[in-house]
Amino acid sequence: MTAAAATAPVPLLELRGLEKHFGAVHALRGVDLDVPAGAVTALVGDNGAGKSVLIRTVSGIHTPDGGELLWDGVPQRIRTPREAADLGIETVYQDLALADNLDIVQNMFLGRERTRVSLLDEESMERAAGDTLASLSVTTVRSIRQPVASLSGGQRQAVAIAKAVLWNSRLVIMDEPTAALGVAQTRMVLDLARRLAERGLGVLIISHNLNDVFEVADRIAVLYLGRLVAEGGVEEFDRETVVDYITSGTSERRERSDGQR
Repeated sequence: MTAAAATAPVPLLELRGLEKHFGAVHALRGVDLDVPAGAVTALVGDNGAGKSVLIRTVSGIHTPDGGELLWDGVPQRIRTPREAADLGIETVYQDLALADNLDIVQNMFLGRERTRVSLLDEESMERAAGDTLASLSVTTVRSIRQPVASLSGGQRQAVAIAKAVLWNSRLVIMDEPTAALGVAQTRMVLDLARRLAERGLGVLIISHNLNDVFEVADRIAVLYLGRLVAEGGVEEFDRETVVDYITSGTSERRERSDGQR
């Protein structure tokens, strides 16, 4: 082991040989993936590549059939979303899981309400919600008491991400966070992802939009038919190479480039 390897920080999340089956369907095939703190890792792949299965396994919805998950270098068995949250893993799914009939504060504390003398501690929750949104530079909402139904798509994403951050998360997983958003709203969400990484959190983004990936990611990982076929710093890839990996699981372009170094 080199001195550099010996002093390299342990990744926040490590997947080693992760396997998942659904009957005869082999959804994940020996996936090795590192997700460091303080960086945005983009997970890309075609439909059916295994992206959703992977994040649901990390999030405690699916139990892996083989392999190992390490958190801060320590092997863990995550059997429920609550166990994932207790470690500091929060997932913002594409449907956001927000209640339209509730306001921002109520959504951010849904199921985890603060009480004082058997009554809801509205003041404490308002202060925490406001502070969290402000710390993430989310300034476009009119009021933290406005109904979520009145928010734009980008604002809803921001609230869902702030909700994840509120609970002392260390890894935020974002599933297609810019899908169906306009240019300005996409910009806001990508900026928010970068701010999370700058605060030292690990960020794992699943996206089909390679423009977004190359704009926000520090690292790229590509799944193809349940296998991790490429992983590295964003500077090691270009769009054509990533498309090669997504569509065929290999890239002669990158292999030629590696061979010329």
